[in-house]
Amino acid sequence: MSFGLYILGYLFVIGGLTYGAKLMHVPTHWIVVMDIVLAGLGILSGVKATRQKDSAS
Repeated sequence: MSFGLYILGYLFVIGGLTYGAKLMHVPTHWIVVMDIVLAGLGILSGVKATRQKDSAS
């Protein structure tokens, strides 16, 4: 559940940055690249923040 909330928050950040880039007339292909990179970073950091520790046994 916490991973879903983490990703939802990251999607809001990506959406806001995409909207801002569009308002600044950034070319669409750079916006797509930015979104892909940010989505990858969001998934990596979400998994890192919400994963459970492995048991020692």
